[in-house]
Amino acid sequence: MEDKPLILLVDDVPVNLHVLAAALKSSYRIKTATSGAAALELVQREDRPQLILLDVMMPGMSGIEVLRRLRENPDTRDIPVIFVSADTSEQSQLDGLDLGAEDYLTKPVVTSVLLARVRNLIQRKQAETQLRLAAHVFEHSGEAIMITDRDNRIIEVNPAFTRLTGYALADVVGQDPRLLASGRTTREDYLGMWRSIRERNFWQGEIWDRNKDGGIYPKLLTITVVRNARGDIDYHIASFADISEQKAAEERIRYVAHHDPLTGLPNRLHLQIVLEQVVAVARRERTEVALMFIDLDRFKVINDTLGHNIGDGLLVEVARRLKSCVRESDVVARLGGDEFVVVLNGDRVIQAAANVAEKILNGFSPSFQVEGHALHTTPSIGISLYPQDGNDIDTLMKRADTAMYHAKEAGRGQFHFYTEAMNRHTQAKLALENSLHNALERDEFVVYYQPQASLLSGRLVGAEALIRWRHPERGLVMPDEFIPIAEENGLILPIGEWVLRQVCRQIRAWLGDGLPPLTIAVNLSARQFRQEDLVERIRGIVEEFAVDPACIELEITESTAMEQADITVELFRALRAAGFCIAIDDFGTGYSSLSYLRRFPVDRLKIDRSFVLDIADDPNDAAIAHAVIKMAASLGLKVVAEGVETDAQRQFLQERGCDYLQGYWYGKPMDAEAFAAFVRTALGKGEMPEA
Repeated sequence: MEDKPLILLVDDVPVNLHVLAAALKSSYRIKTATSGAAALELVQREDRPQLILLDVMMPGMSGIEVLRRLRENPDTRDIPVIFVSADTSEQSQLDGLDLGAEDYLTKPVVTSVLLARVRNLIQRKQAETQLRLAAHVFEHSGEAIMITDRDNRIIEVNPAFTRLTGYALADVVGQDPRLLASGRTTREDYLGMWRSIRERNFWQGEIWDRNKDGGIYPKLLTITVVRNARGDIDYHIASFADISEQKAAEERIRYVAHHDPLTGLPNRLHLQIVLEQVVAVARRERTEVALMFIDLDRFKVINDTLGHNIGDGLLVEVARRLKSCVRESDVVARLGGDEFVVVLNGDRVIQAAANVAEKILNGFSPSFQVEGHALHTTPSIGISLYPQDGNDIDTLMKRADTAMYHAKEAGRGQFHFYTEAMNRHTQAKLALENSLHNALERDEFVVYYQPQASLLSGRLVGAEALIRWRHPERGLVMPDEFIPIAEENGLILPIGEWVLRQVCRQIRAWLGDGLPPLTIAVNLSARQFRQEDLVERIRGIVEEFAVDPACIELEITESTAMEQADITVELFRALRAAGFCIAIDDFGTGYSSLSYLRRFPVDRLKIDRSFVLDIADDPNDAAIAHAVIKMAASLGLKVVAEGVETDAQRQFLQERGCDYLQGYWYGKPMDAEAFAAFVRTALGKGEMPEA
C-alpha cells in the first residue's frame, strides 16, 4: 500500500536482505541495495525512504562511510538510520552513533526486537515531524494563537498574538483571557460559549475585544480543547483574527444595498424594512403611522431639457430640503426617479402629516440652485394612514400613491389625504385604462368635427378634429377622461397618429364628394411633439393620402410649446416649411414669455374656453381676452376663441377684433357624415368657406 512507510535495506549479503525483508514486508514497503553506492543512488530518487537499515561491513564502501555521506548531504541528512551488523566492536557502535545513527543492532537480529525498534523509531519520527510542523504553524501563523491551562490561565502565545493585541507573553502569562474583553460581549454570549466548549470541545464565533492600547476591534475566534486520557481538559487552544476590514466591507455592502447612491437616502429595500418595524410597533402600541408619497412636478421636463446631470443635482437638493422638513426620527426615502417617501409615527400623526406637508410645500418655494441654474419644481403629496387606510405596507403604499395622483390632477403643488372615494375613482380609471389598450384594434374611436367660423363674415372656415371613444359598455367617452390616461401609458402616440391618419382619409373623401377644401385642426399631444421624427411622420401620413399640408392645422398647447422652447422654435419652423399651419392651443393658461412667443413661427392663438365662459360678465376674463387679441394683432397672428356659446360672448369678441370662433353658438362637434351635411347647408346658404 502506498501509505505504508518505505524502508531501505542495505547489505552485501542477499540472504541477510531476505531475512530482513521477510520480517518487515507485512507492515512496510521495502527497497533493497547490495552496496553503499547503490544505497546512495536510491535515496536521491523521488520516493525517499523513511528509514534505512544499514550494514556496517561491506566491500567498497562501509556503512559508516555511507552514513557520513548521507549526513553531509542537506537532502538526506534527516533520514533516520539503524545499523544492523555482525561487527560488535564498541568502536564501530560509537562511530555510528556519533554520526547520528538512531540505533545499533547486532546480528543475528531477533525479529521481534527488530520490529519493535523499527516501529518505535518510525509513530517517534512521525511525532517529531508533527511537532515541528505544529511549532512552525504556531510561530508563523497569521492568526493569533493563545494556549491556556485547565484553569484557563494563559501559558503560551505566538508572535501573531503579540502583533494583534500588543501584549507579549510576559504581559499575559498566568492571566485570565478576560483581560482582552471589550465589554461589548454579553454575559449570555459568554455562557453559551463555555457551554459549547464543555459539551462539544469546540466553539467558534465573532466577539469584540480590546488591545493593549485600548482600541476595540471585532475578531473571529475559534476555541478547541485538549483532553487527557481521563477525559479532563488539559488545555484550551484559542486562535483568532482581526476582522475589522471584513466587517467594514460588510457594512459598506449593507449600506449600498439599503441606500440610494445618488442622494444617500434609504432606498426601497430599506424603506420596506423600516415600514415593517414602524407598523409592527404601531400595531403593538395602538398608535398611528402616516405614509407620505411625494412626486416632483415637471421633473421630466427639467431632466430632458437640461440633462441628467442637472436632474441628478436637483434630486440631491430635493433630498436635502425634504430632510430639513422632518424630525431626526422620521424617515425620508427615495423610491427611484423623482419619487420620495416620508414616514411619520407617534401621537397626533394626522396633524403632524398635514404640518409636514405644508412645510414641504413652503420649503419648495425658493428656487433650487444647481450648477448655475435656478430651477423650480413643486411636490404633489399623497398621504395614507395606518390603520385607517390599510393594515399592510402594500396597501398603504398604493393608497398614498393614489392620493398623490389626485393631488397632481387637482393642480399640482398640493397634498391630499387618501379617501375611499379616491379608491373608487382609481378603480374606474384602471378599468378604463385596461379597455383603452384594446380600443384601437377594436376600432372603437371616432373623430368628431366642430366647425370654426369667421367672426367678421360669419362664414365657415374649417373645423377642429376631436376624438371620441365609443366604449362598448359606457357609450361615448369624452377625451378629458381617457386622453390623460393615454398620455401616462404611452398609448397617446398610436392614438394621435390614428387621428391624423383618419382626418387625412376624411379630407380626401370629402374632396372626392365635391366638398371644398377646409382647414382641419388636429391636436398634437406633448408626447407626440417630443418624438424625434415628428416632422417626417406627419409629412408621411399627409403624403400617403395626397392631402395638401395647408389643409392641416397642427395645434400644440402653450405649456407643451414652452417646455423646450428652443427646440419648439426649430420644430415649428420645420412644420411651417413643410406647409402646415401652426396654432398655440389653450393660450393664456401657460407661462409663455413674449420673447419666445415672438420667435414662434405660428399662425393662430386659441383663447382657452375658461376665459371665454364669463367674458361678458367677469372684468378679469374680459381683460385677459382683450389683451390676447391685441397682442396677437401686434404680432400678426389670428385669434380663435374656443367655447363660444352665447350671443353676448360672440358680440364681445367681435367688437374687440377676434378673428374666429368655435363653440356651440355656431356648431357642436359632429361626426364626419353630419359635418359634411353641415358644410353642404352652408354652401346652400351661400356661406362659402374662405380661401
